[in-house]
Amino acid sequence: MSFNLVVLNMPCRVRKVEIEMSTLFETEEMALVVICGQPCSGKSTAAACLAEALKQTEPEPSVRTIDETSFHLSRNQSYANMTEEKNLRGVLRSEVDRSLSKDSIVIVDSLNSIKGYRYELWCLARAAGIRYCVVHCDVDEQSCKTWNIERRERGEPSYDDTIFEDLVRRFERPDSKNRWDSPLFELWPAKEGLDKSSAAMVDAVTYLTKKVDSKTRDVKILQPTIATQTARGSEANSLYEMDRATQEITNAIVEAQSRALGGPLNCVSLGPGIPTIDISRSVSLPELRRLRRTFIKLAGQTSLSGPPLPSDADSAKRMFVDYLNRELGSG
Repeated sequence: MSFNLVVLNMPCRVRKVEIEMSTLFETEEMALVVICGQPCSGKSTAAACLAEALKQTEPEPSVRTIDETSFHLSRNQSYANMTEEKNLRGVLRSEVDRSLSKDSIVIVDSLNSIKGYRYELWCLARAAGIRYCVVHCDVDEQSCKTWNIERRERGEPSYDDTIFEDLVRRFERPDSKNRWDSPLFELWPAKEGLDKSSAAMVDAVTYLTKKVDSKTRDVKILQPTIATQTARGSEANSLYEMDRATQEITNAIVEAQSRALGGPLNCVSLGPGIPTIDISRSVSLPELRRLRRTFIKLAGQTSLSGPPLPSDADSAKRMFVDYLNRELGSG
C-alpha cells in the first residue's frame, strides 16, 4: 500500500494574512474632541493648548478647531434667544459633519452645554467610525463671572450679564457615565491654570494619538451602526420627545390658568432650566392645541433641510416655550 503525501506550504501565506489584518485594524489619529464648560471658563484657551500639543506629536496630525469665530458670529448675538442659539448649534453641527474624516482631529470649541447636543455630536463621530472624547473646563461660576467682566473691560468679546446668567443656569455638566460624555478629561483652569503639560491634557493627547490595533483596549474607536449611517436615523425618537414635551407644556399652562380662576396670569414657571412662559391674557385650550400642532409641523419641516430635531425633552421644551412667547406676545 502506498501513500501520496501532500505537503501544503501554508506558513508564509498565514503570516501574510496576519500582517494584512494587522494593517487593516491599525488606525491613524482621527477623532472628534468636544470642549465644554460654562461661559468664560477658558474653553478657547484649552482648545488652543490641546491643538498645539497635538501638533507636537509624531507624526503630526491634521488638527482643525471649529468655533463661533470661524463664522464671524458674536457671542451675544448667537445666544440672544433660543432661536439664535438653535441656529448656532445647527451651523456648528453641520460644519463638524462636513469636517470629520479618517485623517484629522476636529476640536469643537463652544459651550456644548446641552447633553442632547453632545449626544448628537457623539452620533456624528460614531457614524464616521472615529474616536471621541469630551474635555470639560470645570470652573466655578464666580471665576467665570470675573473673567467675563475683565474681558469686557479690556474690550474683548464677552457676554451681556443677562445672557451670561441664563447660560450658567442652563449648563448641563458632562457625566462620564454617559457614553456621549466618555471618555471625559477634566481641566480646572481657575485652580491649576491651563498648560499642555498638565496631567489631563497629556492624557487627552495620548488618547487621541495612540496607535490602535485589534489588541488595543484602552482606546475606543466608535463603530458605525445602521442608526448612525442612516440619515435622520433618530428622527422618530426626536418626534416622540417633541410631542411629549409640547404636551407637558400645554398641560402646565392649562393647569396654571385653572388655578388662577380667570384672574391675571403673568407667567408660567416650568422648573429649572426651562424659561418661563409670559402670558398676559387667557389662552383657550383650542388655541393652545393649534399652536402646538403648528409648532410641531414647522419644526419637522425645518429639520428636513436644516438642523435636526432636538433629541432630549428639555431642549424641545425650550424651543416650544420660545415659540409660544413669540406667538402669544404678538397676539
